[in-house]
Amino acid sequence: MTVSWDPAFAAQAPFFAPLREPVRHLSAAAWPDCTVLNALAAAGALRNAGGRDIRFVPQAERQASFGEKYEPRIFLRGEVQMRANNWHDLFNALVWLAFPRAKAALNRRHYDALLAQQAAGRPNRGSQQDALTLFDEGGIVVACAEPELAALLRGHEWKALFWQQRDRLAGGMEFFIFGHALYEKALQPYAGVTGRGVIFDCDADFFRRPLAEQLAAIDDWLAGALNADGRFTATRELNAVPILGVPGWCAENARETYYDDSNYFRPLLARRPHL
Repeated sequence: MTVSWDPAFAAQAPFFAPLREPVRHLSAAAWPDCTVLNALAAAGALRNAGGRDIRFVPQAERQASFGEKYEPRIFLRGEVQMRANNWHDLFNALVWLAFPRAKAALNRRHYDALLAQQAAGRPNRGSQQDALTLFDEGGIVVACAEPELAALLRGHEWKALFWQQRDRLAGGMEFFIFGHALYEKALQPYAGVTGRGVIFDCDADFFRRPLAEQLAAIDDWLAGALNADGRFTATRELNAVPILGVPGWCAENARETYYDDSNYFRPLLARRPHL
């Protein structure tokens, strides 16, 4: 990523709305380091699923021992490793600040899955780990008050959803990026960038609430889903969301013909029957 450090990025595009509060505390003079981020983590009383304080620490050399690996180290010691001057890792830290309960629950799931993988002697991770990683990196939360809109999204009826029902989206469906890799892509968005969404039902009043209250509710929804049995067990549970189709998320989508690009706004492919 070649974009130089500038905290103004968060105010320049709607993608970054969930991160604006933590970014507001970052200086324009230099990249935020672990000391700066740890002060924000302490102010927000960030903790992992085991109750340990979350601290951001410099990236260490890769270790073979289980307890020194990335996710176990977060769960066992509360230490989130990050590289200096790195957008990907900074966005991960900012998501911890914006959605602390969800990130803690996600880390616990990662840790438990890694333990099970080690106990079974499996060299490769399973479908649950694939789903957790995909959401951690590319996740997007879809808050929806109208079942008809959710059905259009699940059915990949993109033009119907984003264009024909455009007016209904303002008070019936809203999108919140969670995945830190997706945030990194949003710095230099391109046709093709796609999130992996989880849809949560809500009432219309949700869209009239202040952003801080919306984010707190989303954090609770996600933490509850991640702590529930039977959720996030396979990537097929996650809905594709071509984020540049969201009204207002790029200038080009103010034209109806923008949604005719089937390479980006792909139809739902019928699954082959099992033989």
